[in-house]
Amino acid sequence: MYKFYGTVLPFHIKHMVIKFEKFPPPWQTFMRGSGKLTLIDETLRFSNVNARSTCYSNAQLDDYQSLPRHQFLWKPPLQMTVRARFSGTLNGTAGFGFWNDPFMMTGWRQPTLPRAIWFFYSSPPSNMKLALSAPGYGWKAATIDAIRWPFFALLPLAPLAVPIMNIRPLYRLVWPIGQRAIYVSENLVSDKMTDWHTYIIQWQEKTARFVVDGRTVLDCSTSPRGPLGFVMWLDNQYMVVTPQGNFQHGLLDMSGEQWLEISQLEIRNEE
Repeated sequence: MYKFYGTVLPFHIKHMVIKFEKFPPPWQTFMRGSGKLTLIDETLRFSNVNARSTCYSNAQLDDYQSLPRHQFLWKPPLQMTVRARFSGTLNGTAGFGFWNDPFMMTGWRQPTLPRAIWFFYSSPPSNMKLALSAPGYGWKAATIDAIRWPFFALLPLAPLAVPIMNIRPLYRLVWPIGQRAIYVSENLVSDKMTDWHTYIIQWQEKTARFVVDGRTVLDCSTSPRGPLGFVMWLDNQYMVVTPQGNFQHGLLDMSGEQWLEISQLEIRNEE
């Protein structure tokens, strides 16, 4: 078993204390631009300092950089527990959970559609408006699995659907079909991000449940398929993806230090 800052993770070595900036397999860091990971007392801080829109900055911990997707480590049933807090206003994206790294962020893999189950933050001008009842940015509990036959069945209709999505009454009528096809469920997390909170994801074969300090914030039947890789990160990018056909991506300036700090990370298989 690995011991990760006082938290036991279910791997195969009985005990290992992680030294400063040294992580045993399968944990790997991914730092770009001004991104860095720092041990502060009993916490681990992910930070970006004065990041600029001319350079990608990211502070990340994951467990999949050297693996093909079919060898990613995690699938349901499992439970992830993270105790975390954030600095003030964030410019970019941040979060923790599981995904399939669809965009070749950490090396060469064939690009694919996204699968994820995570707590995810994005700031304006991000607008990933994929759930009818949730805004396109903010601090959310979320799932997505676009690698499903309903999405591919609807794909030939996309040239007809995009104009319809730009007519608000028709968008509200038709988009729930698309949302179900890509297995999206989202709900805003109202708890103040700058305070310490305990975040739990209970990932089951057919359901997913997100809990903050013992309170359920999302309970859904859109559980993505595994295997997926664990990721925790803080970066300065933004993305726009909407049913209305708006697609953009870019980088943001950050003023001073912005950070994510954790005091607990635990992942337990429940089989």
